Parts: sequence; C-alpha cells; structure tokens
Amino acid sequence: MPTLHAPEERLRKFKYRGKDVSMRRQQRIAVSLELRKAKKDEQALKRRNIANFSTDPASEQPTKGTVSLTLQEIINGVNTSDPDLCFQATQAARKMLSQEKNPPLKLIVEAGLIPRLVEFLKLSPHPCLQFEAAWALTNIASGTSEQTQAVVEGGAIQPLVELLSSPHMTVCEQAVWALGNIAGDGSEFRDIVISSNAIPHLLALVSSTIPITFLRNITWTLSNLCRNKNPYPCKTAVKQMLPVLSHLLQHQDSEVLSDTCWALSYLTDGCNERIGQVVNTGVLPRLVQLMSSSELNVLTPSLRTIGNIVTGTDYQTQMAIDAGMLNVLPQLLMHPKSSIQKEAAWALSNVAAGPCQHIQRLIACGMLPPLVALLKNGEFKVQKEAVWIVANFTTGGTIDQLIHLVHSGVLEPLVNLLTIQDTKIVIIILDIISFILQAAEKLSEKENLCLLIEEIGGIDKIEALQLHENPQVALTALNIIENHFCEGEESGAILPALDQDNEFLNRLTKKH
Repeated sequence: MPTLHAPEERLRKFKYRGKDVSMRRQQRIAVSLELRKAKKDEQALKRRNIANFSTDPASEQPTKGTVSLTLQEIINGVNTSDPDLCFQATQAARKMLSQEKNPPLKLIVEAGLIPRLVEFLKLSPHPCLQFEAAWALTNIASGTSEQTQAVVEGGAIQPLVELLSSPHMTVCEQAVWALGNIAGDGSEFRDIVISSNAIPHLLALVSSTIPITFLRNITWTLSNLCRNKNPYPCKTAVKQMLPVLSHLLQHQDSEVLSDTCWALSYLTDGCNERIGQVVNTGVLPRLVQLMSSSELNVLTPSLRTIGNIVTGTDYQTQMAIDAGMLNVLPQLLMHPKSSIQKEAAWALSNVAAGPCQHIQRLIACGMLPPLVALLKNGEFKVQKEAVWIVANFTTGGTIDQLIHLVHSGVLEPLVNLLTIQDTKIVIIILDIISFILQAAEKLSEKENLCLLIEEIGGIDKIEALQLHENPQVALTALNIIENHFCEGEESGAILPALDQDNEFLNRLTKKH
C-alpha cells in the first residue's frame, strides 16, 4: 500500500525517529505521569497488622497470658532483664500499635523502644518474644518515612532477614511483613533490604505447602522490592526475582496474582532493556489472559504491565500483539470503569505509534467502533487518550488506513471536541484534521472531505477558533481555513503551531 508521507519538516518535528532515546524516555515519563498518580491507592505501599494470630509462634510453648500496661509500664518492662516481663511489655506495645484507629506510633518511637525491640528479634530461645517484637516493628514501619527510618536506624533489617530462616512460621511471616513495609518506603530502604541478602531467603520460602496468607505476604514484599525508581532495583535483584514472579503468575489466588502483576508493572516501567528482561521470561501470554479477569485487582496491574511493554521497541510491541493483546484491548475500551478505558486507550495509542503493520492490526481487531464511541461519549480523561490514538494512527498510517479511519466516523466526535478548554488537545485535533485534508488532496478527494467537515459543523467551529485566546490554537485554525476552505487559494503544507514545552511535538507519534 502507498504510504502517506508528511512534508519533510513535519517528519522532523513529529516522528520519533528524529528524537534521541533520552528525549523519548523523558517524554514517556512525562505524559504517562497521570496514569501513575493513583498507584499508591491501587496497591498499598505499607500495611499495618491489626489482626490477631490464633497460632502460637512457638507451638511447643503455651501461649502466655496478656496484660494491659500503661506506656510507662511498657517502657519499664522492655528494659528489664526478665524475659517474661519483656514479653508482656512487648505484647502490650504491639497491641497499642495494632489498634485500628490512631495507633500511637510516634509515642512508641519517642519512648526509645525500637533498639530493645530489635534486640528481642535476636533472642532465638524466645520465639514468642521475637514474634511480638517483629509485629510491633512491622506496625511502626507502616507509618511515616521518619518512623520507618527509625526502624532502619535501629538496626532492624539484618535481624529481620535472619528471621526469614526461623523454624517458627509465624515469626518468619511477620519478618516478611516488616521487611515489606521497610522496602515499600522508597528506593533507599528497598536497596538496603536487597543488599542485606533478603531476596534469596524470601524466594526460598515460596512453595506449594505454605499457607496462602503467608504466600500473599511474600508476594507483596517481593512487589515492594521491585517498586520505586531513581534508582530502579539493581539488575541482579531483578534477575533473582523474575523466575519466581513468573511462577507466581500461574497461581490462582487473586491477591497473589495482583501483587505479582504489580511487581511486573514496576519492572516494565523503565527503559527497553528492563522491559526486555520481563518479556524474555515468557510471561506475555499469561498477562494477556489476566487482562480478561473479572477481578479489578488483577485486571488493572496486568493491563498496566502490558501498557508499559508496548512503550518499548516495535519488536517488543509485536511480541505483545503476538501474545493476543489486541484480542482483549478493544473490549476494555468498553469496560464499565473509566480508569480501565483510559489505560486501554493509552496502551492502544502506543501500538498506533508503531509501523503501519501494527496500525493494520488495530483495524483488524475491531478497535475503531469502540474508539469512536469513546470519542463521542467517554469521560474527558478517556477522550484525551482516544485522541492520541487517532493522532498516532493518522501520522503513521497509510493512505488506505486513513480512508478506513475517516469511514469509521471519527471526524464528527473529533470536531465536537474542538469546543473543549484543553488547548493542547484542541491543537492536536486541528492537526489531525489538517493532516487528513492533505491526504485527501493527494487523492483528489479534498472537496468531498471539505463537504463532510462542513456537514458535521466543522468549518464553523474551526472558524470560531481563529479568535481563540491561545495564539497557537488561533494560528492553527487560521492555517486550516486559509489552506483548505478559502476558494481560489492554493492549499499548501501546514505545520501545526509549536507547543512551547514540546510535549505535543514529541508525543504525536511517539510512544508515551
């Protein structure tokens, strides 16, 4: 099929082939930031343990009696040399920290209890005390960064890592939880946990025989060890974790699947090399399968991961297509949740930023009808992503593909969006219209296209935009009117107005 070529200047400004890797990478981060803002709500960074364990951590010892103590009595108790008094005081502190509302994390930290709690982690002859101390530290580390820092500076990480080898499962599980909270605070503490050799111990715990609650905690902690960037987790750590994450992706429990998918989403939210590390494990078919899940906590991170992967190279995108992603994504454009529609549209816009062969696959998978429906009736945040699909489709497609796009009915909802307040999106829509008009001119179909644009109210809206307060909008609208709707004047190549921060210039055909 003949390829529709834009003027050379347009290619230089818009095609991603004219941008270096660093600029493309920064651009992808900038335009996908909004998708990332809700991540803290979607998967908990930290978790406080407010449940009561029914199992005694040392089955060979009877459960010790519990005593209600004041804060001063707790301080006095933990500083004694009597193991029983230490246990009672530590348990009382843990109960304070485990209350559902307003736990006194700050008071416990300021009381100077952390160093003693850390010491108790090392008392292997007293697993009950180890357990209560680990639980208390877990809940302190679930607090603010300053409170987590107090746990780290108290020397808790190494003893907690050593407890991953405890013969007492509940002690071991509580240590996993505490390390997960510490790692979830940010890349600095995550890397300290990693450098303390926690990963091999965590991976050794994964088996088909451990309780599902324990496996969920391990998976969640692993996901926090994959989380955060600037810097990303080291490649050695990622290489250690990926085989187990690939294995966990085959599990049937939705919480295990959710945290595994989140882990993979963090690992793919980076450069092409990091995306390749994940893709090369063979997880793509399973991720695509999970995108059809009826459970939102599984669907969301699996879709996010696939979306990240198609921001990579054309080859990586092709692998996702071969795995069947386009059999699922058009359906997700019609998902009841607008957040899912937006993520699906974002992923599809990156497929549309690829070669015309990928655009043809988008047509073949039936994407255009739900895309047009979203442009007509979707929430505005979804409509914006849908506009990017059209923009990338338009500038990367062949003439035949552009004809197919116009016949799908995309122009009318685009014209209707010219009245929105978002000037960047308005400029993009105007440029889409301009580009399609130039294509029609090459085919000697411009007159028919102009009639169509007039019938759907496009000329009136574009003329009105010549008076827009934003000079970029006004100039772009003026160019279209003068070059395509003024009788007796030659039409010429139109360059869209330049966006001051270059976002539009970089994004139009670049994966974002």
